[in-house]
Amino acid sequence: MTTPTKYDAIIIGSGQGGTPLARALAEAKYKTALIEREHIGGCCVNDGCTPTKTMIASGRVAYLTRRGVRARKRDIVREFRTGNEKRLKEAGVDVLMGEASFVDGKTMVVVDGEGRERVVRGEKIIINTGCRPAGAVLDGVEKIAKERVLDSTSIMELGCVPGHLVVVGGGYIGVEFGQLFRRLGAKVTVVHRGRQLLPREDGELVDMLCGISREDGIEVLLETTPVRVSGVLDGGFDVSVSTRQGEGVVKGATHILFATGRVPNTERLNAAAAGVTLDNRGYVVTDEFLRTSVSSIYAIGDVKGPPSFTHISYDDFRVLRSSLLESKGSSSRLSITDRIVPYVVYTDPQFGHVGLHEHEARKKYPNKKILTAQMPMSYVARALETDESHGAMKAVVDGETGSILGFSCLGAEGGELMSVVQTAMIGNLPYQKLQDAVFAHPTFAESLNNLWGFLK
Repeated sequence: MTTPTKYDAIIIGSGQGGTPLARALAEAKYKTALIEREHIGGCCVNDGCTPTKTMIASGRVAYLTRRGVRARKRDIVREFRTGNEKRLKEAGVDVLMGEASFVDGKTMVVVDGEGRERVVRGEKIIINTGCRPAGAVLDGVEKIAKERVLDSTSIMELGCVPGHLVVVGGGYIGVEFGQLFRRLGAKVTVVHRGRQLLPREDGELVDMLCGISREDGIEVLLETTPVRVSGVLDGGFDVSVSTRQGEGVVKGATHILFATGRVPNTERLNAAAAGVTLDNRGYVVTDEFLRTSVSSIYAIGDVKGPPSFTHISYDDFRVLRSSLLESKGSSSRLSITDRIVPYVVYTDPQFGHVGLHEHEARKKYPNKKILTAQMPMSYVARALETDESHGAMKAVVDGETGSILGFSCLGAEGGELMSVVQTAMIGNLPYQKLQDAVFAHPTFAESLNNLWGFLK
């Protein structure tokens, strides 16, 4: 083995936590290396939020006026990626392109695309390798042309709109892409084995979203499991499914999207050589300060397990920056304990959520008086003015203190409305402060004056 290049810190993966952390460490005079096997910026910039939300935004415009989608997505991704690369270099980070694996707790070997090896040694190592789409598992799927078997990454590189897209999985990825490609002109069938789309979300709001999807012309098959692919021809294939009523067939599919989850990128890390503990699904186990089972090795982002959101990865960066650069062992350093988790599903209308759902609040606080308030978006003046009155909003409240425990909104600008409520939750404001606030008129936010009148 060649003599290793020594670093104060090595970061494996350049996602939304790893990239700013590398800059922060380098700017603090740590000799820092960032190892990335594919693209600077990680999943969010290259395969996740940036390209998907760019396409979804273009898809909405295409739904109205028809315009190009894939080219715009590529331009935005290229802009974000090159910006990240430039800032890393300006900060003095050594960017090593290749696949990294542990030799021991402080030593790694990096193999580039041409098979050349480089050995590096770090006093601190941060694992930020993220996740990837789960593979396509279905009897007979190998008979379909590879370009017709899609995941959340490859679907964005299609050169044409599918004739009939079958989406396996009704989670966040499935519903976003299902609606997008329906609006681009594809026939879409969503096959979901659960009783409702978006299984974690409030059932009443999800039922509304399911209705909106069906209004768009999407066939939604619930409590349905794909069994096999059959009747494969040059132009298409059938998908046999199992339902509560028995066997059925989705006929005439041209493409199939597997949106059934993601798996951590840890199998090539050789984590055991470093003594890093993985759980039974392959995620890196960390404590509240993001330390692994090895005190000098940390993990941030999706590779440490759910919740798997870009903004959580970025908050992981802040937590680890606090530990490594700011607090110097202080008991006041940041941790991931009890952080408020928001997210948005970019359907149209959006589905925004923060905090606890009703069923989660009742389970977590069995002795509290839990109240809920639900109001349809058709009661929101701004929604009526813009002719976007589908959906509803729902809040979960501690009936004794007025504390807001959670909030969901299926509606126009649902993510922005959620963020207003999240701000109140961060400030520990009771719902009465929003009920009595003076919001500008006409805005979506002023609906937060009226929502609380539905508490029960």
